[in-house]
Amino acid sequence: MKLNPTKTIIITVAALFCSAVLANPKKPGGDTTTTQTDANAFSMPAANLGFEGRLNFSTGNSFFRNPWVVAPATTIARDGLGPLFNTNGCQNCHIKDGRGHPAPVGANNAVSMLVRISIPAETEQQKALEAQNGLVPEPTYGGQIQDQAIPGVAAEARVRFAYTDKPFKFADGSSIVLRKPQLIVDQLGYGEMHPNTMFSPRIASPMIGLGLLESISAEDILANADPEDSNNDGIRGVANQVWDTQLQAFNLGRFGWKAGQPSLMQQNAAAFNGDIGITSLMFTKDHCTAAQQDCLNATSGVDPDGSEVSDKLLGFVEFYTQHLAVPKRRIKDAEQVELGDKLFSQVNCDSCHKRSFTTAKREQLPALSEQLIYPYTDMLLHDMGPDLADGRGEYLANGQQWRTPPLWGVGLTETVNGHSQLLHDGRARNVTEAIVWHGGEAEAAKQAFANLNQSQREALVAFVNSL
Repeated sequence: MKLNPTKTIIITVAALFCSAVLANPKKPGGDTTTTQTDANAFSMPAANLGFEGRLNFSTGNSFFRNPWVVAPATTIARDGLGPLFNTNGCQNCHIKDGRGHPAPVGANNAVSMLVRISIPAETEQQKALEAQNGLVPEPTYGGQIQDQAIPGVAAEARVRFAYTDKPFKFADGSSIVLRKPQLIVDQLGYGEMHPNTMFSPRIASPMIGLGLLESISAEDILANADPEDSNNDGIRGVANQVWDTQLQAFNLGRFGWKAGQPSLMQQNAAAFNGDIGITSLMFTKDHCTAAQQDCLNATSGVDPDGSEVSDKLLGFVEFYTQHLAVPKRRIKDAEQVELGDKLFSQVNCDSCHKRSFTTAKREQLPALSEQLIYPYTDMLLHDMGPDLADGRGEYLANGQQWRTPPLWGVGLTETVNGHSQLLHDGRARNVTEAIVWHGGEAEAAKQAFANLNQSQREALVAFVNSL
């Protein structure tokens, strides 16, 4: 698909003044949208949250922000860290409730990046385990590399990235140099890994608008699924189906890079367990394998209910993560952004990055109820081609599929987090690089973007950064 640059600009300017307001809604989170656009833009409560809700939000924020400590401790509400962990607090990964970053060569620990691991299912027992849990853990190290540990316990490994250059040339003759990541896993604390271990490095995602995404009805999400490509547009869209611990049944996957979690409650509890080493009634065991005896013998911080984080505290954290507001849009050059908006559709970006949904009615969460939102995601899995593949499945997601990430707030990443690194492993240093890494179902859109001239590409990027 090759666009005529002159024709595109003429059409855009003619339509500019009549469509700017409708095409560029300034409240992407509906009534929850915050006007804050500074370094704290991702940490604000939903604008329509009442007084009691703001108190609950603040309580959840304290348990999301403050560090957990090794048990036993006088701070019994926050003890139980580890024995193996990636970080001692949620905010260390989701910095200012924003985006993590990849670990560079020379880093002692990854901090806001983790590496999921598993092995292929070969035996019938392994296939049954994979069907239930979405993966088969690596026998010695489990399902996730934890690169930190409490005193007396060895960390599992050190993880970081090295990069090689990958040039890319646009149709107009200009070019950029991408960085192709190479994952390095060394300093193994418990011996060699299984020879067929699969690795999936992932940086922490922004926390904004998650309650709104959770409030989109399953029917509305599934309406965009097209696993057989019945309309022959090259875009499939597959819904992940994952185990819901609360329902004790399979449910629609919504959260995580491969839509591997069905709800914010389960996402949060799993992160407490896997990333910080904190057990709950939902996930009752630390991530210690039979090969990690010191980990198994370590003291826990178990409360009277048998957990290290109670259901009550998890409820506050859930409320907090549900009500982090999406910032308003920022439009510096209306004409350029309007052109970028039209090009976004013309190159077919919105086939996957769906513009809008209306959330379902939620009696217990009125701030999130029946809101017209603009997240720019379809919440579905798409094949992104071999360059972005991690080769590791997760429930119905295969090794080349990723959930479409929401684009709202992406232009504030540098303001909040001091960088603009994107994609699941942070390889892209800006929006342009992120688009150029697209492949698979997005290959045609990537090529259409590459066929634009420089001013058109800049306009499309300006539009994305305004979201």
